[in-house]
Amino acid sequence: MVNLITTLSQYLIILLIAIYTCYNFRFFAMTDEYSRRRVCRFQTVSMYLILILAGVVSYLWTESQTMLVFFGAQALFFTLYLVFYTLFYRNASRLLLNNTCMLLCTGFIMLSRLSFERAVRQFAIVCVAAFLTMIIPYIIDRTWQLSKIPWVYGGIGLLLLVIVCVMGNSSFGAQLSISIGGFAFQPSEFVKLSFVFFVATMFYRSVDFKNIVITTGAAAAHVLILVLSKDLGSALIFFITYLLMLFIATGSWLYLGAGMGCGTAAAVIAYSLFSHVRVRVEAWMDPWADIAGKGYQITQSLFAIGTGGWFGMGLYQGMPSKIPVVEKDFIFAAISEEMGGIYALCIILICLGCFMQFMLIATRMQALFYRLIAFGFGIVYVVQVFLTIGGVIKFIPSTGVTLPFVSYGGSSILSTFILFGVIQGLYILKRNEEEEENEKAQ
Repeated sequence: MVNLITTLSQYLIILLIAIYTCYNFRFFAMTDEYSRRRVCRFQTVSMYLILILAGVVSYLWTESQTMLVFFGAQALFFTLYLVFYTLFYRNASRLLLNNTCMLLCTGFIMLSRLSFERAVRQFAIVCVAAFLTMIIPYIIDRTWQLSKIPWVYGGIGLLLLVIVCVMGNSSFGAQLSISIGGFAFQPSEFVKLSFVFFVATMFYRSVDFKNIVITTGAAAAHVLILVLSKDLGSALIFFITYLLMLFIATGSWLYLGAGMGCGTAAAVIAYSLFSHVRVRVEAWMDPWADIAGKGYQITQSLFAIGTGGWFGMGLYQGMPSKIPVVEKDFIFAAISEEMGGIYALCIILICLGCFMQFMLIATRMQALFYRLIAFGFGIVYVVQVFLTIGGVIKFIPSTGVTLPFVSYGGSSILSTFILFGVIQGLYILKRNEEEEENEKAQ
């Protein structure tokens, strides 16, 4: 009976995530607010049904009352989060809110299956982060001085990265985190946000050659410190974000071409200097040559994806724990194995929907500063998603970055909430301005 319920719920969950994803893109075709809200309500219902089905299956396989309580707590959290956010911010983007909850929901489902203790810890972090960052749109809407302090953003970011480089905790060959009072956090997750603010404020001031040289020097310092810390995944995110923000601010193909050339040269140098980079590249090129050693993680990931197929093995039916660090860097492989390839593709499309919303917000902002902020955050987000999923499916070498809102990690969760909070603030700011203009026109 348990196997039958698991199989039925497996196909229902796939159907529900497909419906949710279709509405995710149908939202962009809607022009009136009533239709958009209606689409978002259908999305919310689909998400709750997925959560209920996953909770029932988890309870049947674990026979734990605590598991039921945990899934009930998730449902309560999502309800309160959606209600309070829309209550405080009438013009908030419901699509981004729904996608936030859907990605978190997927993360909770997989983490509770992989490690219940870590799932509970992640849930506690999410609750705190969600309600702490709820004030960000209010700040964005009412604070104009954010564009006047570029070196505060740059200085704090560089200081944090230097501290990690000098005294950070080492993980898989890279210095990533620092510990304070028994709690470890990864500063680069937050510095990538301050970095976008720094670049946006500098280019908002001027895009003349002198200012570009100064800004490029500061950006290069960020990347160089990350390289010295051997955090090459974050270094790549910083580099691509800066290069594209520079191109958007100046429209110069020369800068873009020169940057791409420098990036290619830097990648070759990194391969020569760092042994763990060579290991990852060699594992990417031919993981089967050393399947029990350096190729173990990627081969286990590919086995999991292949075993899951389009419809998945079903929750608790696969062996995702055989993949090293599966709850962080390789959670997408676990989703593919047990939830199925269709579900995994839908997650990619939901992330793409978030990116599209970011870009639409960027195009609608009149002030260059706000436009660059939205664009920069969108690039940070989509590059991180690409690096994570690309490494899991062997499209690119593994970079060790997490899948936003899905992977386990407190720093990643909090920084992503801040990122989405800033984007929501810009969206609300624009919607408020449009309403005021309409009122004046009437």
